[in-house]
This record gives sequence, C-alpha cells and structure tokens, in this order.
Amino acid sequence: MQNPNSQAPAGIMARLPTGLAGAVFWLGLWFCALYVIRRWISGGFGTFLGFIQFFVGIALVGVAIPFLWRFVRQRMLWSLRNKLVLTYILIGLAPVVLFVTLVSVLAYVAAGQFAIHLVDSRLLAELTRMTSENERRAELAAITLQRRSAAPLETAIEADRNSTVEVSRRTLPRDAEAFLNGAPVAISSKPASRDKSVLGLPPWATEIPGGHFSSLVLDGNELFLVAIHQERWNDGRLFTYMTSTPVDNQVLNIVAEGLGRTSLQPESTSNHTRLQSSSAPAQSAIPAQSTIPAKPETMGKAVSWIVGGFEPQGVSLIDLPVQFPSTQPVTDWSSGRPDNILIAIESRPSLLLTQLFGASLSGFVPDVLRISLIILTILFAIIEIVALWAALRLSRTVTKSVADLYSATQHIDQGDFSYRIGVTSSDQLAELSTSFNTMTGSLQRLLQEQKEKERLQNEISIAQEVQANLFPLHAHGILQLDLHGICRPARSVSGDYYDFLVFHEEASNGVVSRKETGVGIAIGDISGKGISAALLMATLHSAVRAYRFASEELVFSESSVEGLMASREPRGGGADDLFHSPGRILSLLNRHLYRSTQPEKYATLFLAHYDVASARLTYSNAGQLPPLVLCQNGSIRRLDKGGTVVGLMDGMHYEEDSFHLRPGEIMVAYSDGVTEPENDFGEFGEERLMEVVARYRDQPLHIISNQVMQALDAWIGAAEQPDDITLVLARQPIN
Repeated sequence: MQNPNSQAPAGIMARLPTGLAGAVFWLGLWFCALYVIRRWISGGFGTFLGFIQFFVGIALVGVAIPFLWRFVRQRMLWSLRNKLVLTYILIGLAPVVLFVTLVSVLAYVAAGQFAIHLVDSRLLAELTRMTSENERRAELAAITLQRRSAAPLETAIEADRNSTVEVSRRTLPRDAEAFLNGAPVAISSKPASRDKSVLGLPPWATEIPGGHFSSLVLDGNELFLVAIHQERWNDGRLFTYMTSTPVDNQVLNIVAEGLGRTSLQPESTSNHTRLQSSSAPAQSAIPAQSTIPAKPETMGKAVSWIVGGFEPQGVSLIDLPVQFPSTQPVTDWSSGRPDNILIAIESRPSLLLTQLFGASLSGFVPDVLRISLIILTILFAIIEIVALWAALRLSRTVTKSVADLYSATQHIDQGDFSYRIGVTSSDQLAELSTSFNTMTGSLQRLLQEQKEKERLQNEISIAQEVQANLFPLHAHGILQLDLHGICRPARSVSGDYYDFLVFHEEASNGVVSRKETGVGIAIGDISGKGISAALLMATLHSAVRAYRFASEELVFSESSVEGLMASREPRGGGADDLFHSPGRILSLLNRHLYRSTQPEKYATLFLAHYDVASARLTYSNAGQLPPLVLCQNGSIRRLDKGGTVVGLMDGMHYEEDSFHLRPGEIMVAYSDGVTEPENDFGEFGEERLMEVVARYRDQPLHIISNQVMQALDAWIGAAEQPDDITLVLARQPIN
C-alpha cells in the first residue's frame, strides 16, 4: 500500500510558482541566501560570494521588472476602475505635484540666491565705505607728505578716523598703507599690529587705471577687503593709499547678521582640486608671475572654512532650512586676475522674508495678507481633495455601468436572453444600459424569428424535395423519341413546370401492355415566384395528370357546357385519346384554373403529343414562349399555334397544329428564365440559345442541356439568377 505522505513533497512542488514568477522566486531566494552566508564568511571566499550575489541581483532586477509590469497590467490595471483612478491621478494630481515641486525648487533657488545677494551686497557696502574713507585720507596724506612730515600725517588720519568711526559692533579693524611710485611710505610711528608685508603693493597695482580699486581679494589662503586710491602729484610722483580689512569670523558675523550662518572657503575654485589632491607645497598654487610670496604659516596647510553668524532656528514646521552653495567673485592679489571662491549660506524663509520686507512684515495689513494666503492654500487643498473625490465617484459610476454590462454579456453568453440591467440613473451610461436591454429583447425576438424561419426553411426543403419528385429527368422506354428536361429554381422552389407522360397500348382484356403508343410533353410557367407559384405549379401538374388518367373514362364534346357534362363520345383507341387533342386539354385546364384560383393567378402552358406510329407531333401553345424546332437543314420552326394563357378568362378555346418530326430534328422548349437574363450586352436571347444547341446537336441531350446552362451562367456572371430556368429537349433519333 502506498504511503500517503509520499505525495506531500509532490504537492508542495506543484504549488510553487513557475514561469516568470518562479524565476523571481528562486532568484530572490538565492540572493537572500547569499546575503546571509556572506555575513558569516569573510576573506577571499566571501568576496567571491559577493561577486555571485552581485550578478544574481542583476538577474533578479532584470526578471523582476517585467514580472512586476505584467502583474500590474494583468491584476491591478485589468479593472476599468483602477485604470480610471490611475488616469485621474495622472491627469489631475500629477500636474499639481509637478507644479508644487517646480514652485518649491524655484522658491528654494530664489531664497538661496537672495541670501547670497544679501551677503554680496553687505560686502560691497563695506567696500564702498572703505573707498569713501580712502579718498578723504588720501588728500590729508598727500598734503602732509608733501611737507615731509610723518607725525602730522598720523595725527590727521587718526582725527579723520575718530570723526567717521561708528562706535558699535560693526566697526571693522582696518590697516592703511601708503606708497610713492610703488615704494612704501611710513604713515604711523606706532608698531605694526601685524606684518605690513602681508599685502604690500603687487606689480599690477603700481598704476591702476582710473586711480580706484575696491574688491574682495585672495592673498594665498587669506581673504581681505581692499580699497585703493591713487593720484599723481604735480611733481610727477604717483601716490597710492590702500586700506585693507582681513575677512575673518568677525567680518562674517557682521555680514551674516539677521541671515543665519555664512561660510567662505578662502581658496580659488580653479585650484581647488589640485590643492586638495596634491601633496606639493602650498606656494605652488600661487601664479609664477606673482612677486608677492605667500605667507609662510599658510604653506602646506589645509584650507579651512571661515564661518560667521549663527545656526538659524525655525519658527514653524514650514520654516524649513535653506542651505545654498554658490561662488563669490574675488581678485587674486598676486596677479590681479578675477577668480571665485566657494560661499555657503544656511538660513530660514522667515529670516529672508524679514530682510526682504523689513518693518512692513509686521502690522495689521501683513497679518491679514498672511492669514489670507494660508486660507487660500487650505481652500486650494480642499478643492483638490474634493476634485479627487468627485473623480473617484464618477469613475465608480462609470465602472459600475461597465460591470453591469459585463455581467449582462455573461448572462447573454450563457443563453439567458431574459436578463435585464437595472437602470437607476438618467445619464448616457444609463441610456447605454437601456439600449443594451432593448438589444437583448431584439435578440430574443430575432432568435424566435430565426427558429420560426428555420422551421419554415425545413418545410420549404421538404416542399423542394416533393417538387423535385414531380419533375421527370427522362422518359424510360421511349426508343422512338429522346427526351430530357431540367428545372433550376431561382429560389428554393420553382414556379416552372414540365412533365413527360408516356402512353402504352391497351389490350382488349383491359391489361396494359408495355408497348409505347405515344408520349405527352408539357412545359409551363406560373405567374409569380416562390411558394405561391410552386403551389399553383403542383395544382397544374395534378390537373394535367388527372385529365390524362381520366381520359380512359371521360371524353367531352366541344359543343357546350351541357354537352360537356351530358355526353360521352367514345373515340376508340388507347388511353391517350384525350391527349390526341392538346387544345381540348388546355380548354379544360383553363376552366379548372379559372374557377379554382384567384383572378390574378394564371399560367402559360405548352402541351404536345407525339404519336409513335406516325412520328407526328400535335401541340397547342397557351401563352408559353414558342418552342423551337431545329431542323436538319439548320432552319428553325416556331411552335406558336394555340391561344392565350390558362386561368385568366373562362370559356377559352385553343388551336392545334401538328407536323412530322423527322430524324435528327430537335425540339427546344424553354421558359423565359432561359432567354431573358441580361448583362451589359443585353439579353441572352433565342439566337444564342439556338447557337449553343446547333453547336452540340449531335451530342446527347443532357450534354446539350449542360452546355446551355454553362452559357447562361457565364452570361449572368456574379449576379443573382433573375428567374426560374426550365429547359426541355426532344429529338427524333437517327436510325
């Protein structure tokens, strides 16, 4: 007996994912296993496992992306509701998110640039003050030096400084230097607070175009605010007065007041990468053409940031920090070329707004504006939420209608045509549901009509089979006359009629022998088409056959109605006595159809009797297209003796005619469906019919009939057959 537990592993394996999901599962399992193993193994083997994990991770990503896409498309996006929700989010929410993101980025950049602009403006303001001071002090220095007295110069400069200085935190220490023709001139008897050769006068500043210079300069790894004033004296000497202020934490504290924190890196951006990555001496960063050496204490040392101000604190949750880096233009003191250094600002929107609007930020009107903006922002958020909610509700309405339609189609697919969708609204989707209900009702009626049509088609098929049995394909046992007939209906059943009636010799004892004495030929066309014409055709067929069999008992005279009913005139001979007179048969058929059918119903009929003994053909034509006899010499005889159609008027009489049918002659009887089909060249016509018969006159009759039908089909082409086609051929064989 098999252990039931042996099937458990197979069941577990069968439940594991396969295909793309299986690949994601197994690759993810391998990736996690390698990650766990690497935490316990180090060294070369751990590195090897790391490489394997890397490639497994790449394969996992390559398989997971198409798997996730297929999962989202088949599971999450299969529902129309999810698709509409995603569409509304992409159309409505995505632009808002992008707009808010763009505005936030622009606001952040604008805030950072504004903070940088404030720092730059404050540095420029300090340089402007230094320039204006230089102009006054340069005039005093010029007057005093021309008198060749340094003490009065120091006294005059100190007096000017004391008259213009602001006794406040913003007062910056400044160093002044004077030069005549580029050579330094002592303007103070006090010991220097720092090395006066820190700056000096570089060669490019010996003679400055315009006589004025003010800028933030970079001397090695130190920053200075420098203002220079030059003028040429009457004796031709060039006097230069220079004021400088080192940019340190004290300066940046003043510059960053009310902004937050400001940081400067006193290093040229063009040499930043080289100085950070090279171990060469720091003086290599100084251009070769400079004649001013870098300070010895800065050579070979790492450059640090100069920081001023304080770390800004936010006043609310939306008062986010603004940290923005940029570059600050400087002048390289050794070469005079423009350069840039790094600057970083850390501030808050509240501080920047205070600097932007100043005192106007407080008060009744600004408070009203601020509250109005907050209310407007909240209102916009509410409108966005309401719009999203309305979109979801609309999508639910749409998807409910689609779901109802889907459910209805499933019921229809199962054959439940009585199912109807419940309509509760009055929009276009409700009209669609109503139209679907109407369509379902129409389909139900059409199916019922289809069943009824199939029933009628079955009955018509039975009628077609019955009618086919009424048409004789050939006459058995007639050696003296070849016969062939064909009828091709335009619809399911035909209104044309043809028949062959063979007569045999009657013995004296009433027994019918098998010797043929004659044959009757009938061809007709009933007015109209379809079922009504087929029924009248069956009536005509039955009447002709009835009069043929009744000829054994009844023979009516032609004198009057009373004579027809009262007299019986034996004519002698066999059972074909009555068919010796086709005209009499037509008269009887005319009376019968006139009295038993509607007035508008009538038929054309050609009746003929061929006598075997004499080879004579007696005929009468009641409105039928005259049959044609193709003689041996190629001439054509028209069999047109008779009268009008049968069943239209009462008391009609029909003429008869007879002729001797010679060997090889062919009688061609046909309906209007043979000669009247048209195309672009006109009707098919009797001439083409007889050309085909004459071309194949020596062939068997069924071959001649087949050639005629092929010629008709070629003439009609792809068009619908316009009328019933009936063709009867009779030929006297050549002995």
